[in-house]
Amino acid sequence: MTTVNDLLAAARARLDRPDPHRAAEMVRGGAILVDTRPGWQREQEGELPGALVIERNHIEWRLDPASDARIPEAVDHDVTWIVVCSEGYSSSLAAASLQDLGLRNATDLDGGFRAWKAAFGG
Repeated sequence: MTTVNDLLAAARARLDRPDPHRAAEMVRGGAILVDTRPGWQREQEGELPGALVIERNHIEWRLDPASDARIPEAVDHDVTWIVVCSEGYSSSLAAASLQDLGLRNATDLDGGFRAWKAAFGG
């Protein structure tokens, strides 16, 4: 039987997960941060400056360039998406799901928003 920890390990095995400093560098190079935290959590923990807010239950539809529900930034399969949740668990699963859709540059922030906040304050 597969556990959620097995799924997480499999997802992370194929992701190149940047720390906050490398993620910020990637954003300067054109990567896009996607904050998947629900509204209550963003309100409680703080906003992620410059990030698109797309809650987890919508992310595949919004970022798949073949989807009728895609956002304008989802121009092709080469966009570098950096998915962010609170601690970097659900974002790993989301990034792996995006890779399954052919978004080969999708990844997630190691440590999530909490790591970002520890690195940059806020």
